[in-house]
Amino acid sequence: MVIYGPNAVREALGGRRAATVHDLLATEALAREDWLRGVPLRRSTPEAIERACGSGEHQGVCATVGEFPYVQADELLGADDPLILALDEIQDPQNLGALCRTAECVGVTGVVLCERRAVAVTPAVCRASAGAVEHLRVARVRNLADFLAAAKRGGCWCYGAAISEDAVRYDVPDYRGRVIVVLGAEGRGLRPRVAASCDQLVMLPLRGRTGSLNVSAAGAALLYEVLQCREPLDAVHNNG
Repeated sequence: MVIYGPNAVREALGGRRAATVHDLLATEALAREDWLRGVPLRRSTPEAIERACGSGEHQGVCATVGEFPYVQADELLGADDPLILALDEIQDPQNLGALCRTAECVGVTGVVLCERRAVAVTPAVCRASAGAVEHLRVARVRNLADFLAAAKRGGCWCYGAAISEDAVRYDVPDYRGRVIVVLGAEGRGLRPRVAASCDQLVMLPLRGRTGSLNVSAAGAALLYEVLQCREPLDAVHNNG
């Protein structure tokens, strides 16, 4: 896998795939950055870097790394009081990257993706996440509804984001304990079986004329509400 962009490459150098990073190409200007000091690299032109990574959005650097190290979903469920973000057939790399960036910032236990009809962790996702995926545990499952059923048997409460008559405001539930937040695909939302597998549907209030939020924006708002419930932000600020 060839990843690109300063944030994606920098985080890979300090993340779980650090030992697999090789063949790093950087422009003359970027090679002088402090974070690349002492890192083996080849100075190259923007055009050569674009050919190497297949994208014009490299911002002057790319590197070859090992394949993304997915984990087993059971590993996430085995954590104490896990907070897991489950994504139902998210297909846009930019949305997945943005969601992973928020998830890592919030401190989730991990992210669960669908194996089929969904984007995996690609170089575009790595860049869109600003390298956050390098520090995030991600699992892929064949059937998300079955995963949620197994999680519920293990004591997890599943909250699905949906615009529905059955949904409550996002700030009503108590998100402490073993929690899974479930977000649906762009436009379509949660599939019926996935929605039915959730213990509670929640929704964000919409006061404008637009009918819905982008999934990454909705995910950010919901995850920070969960964080506020689990660990009040004044405590976070005091500890910071």
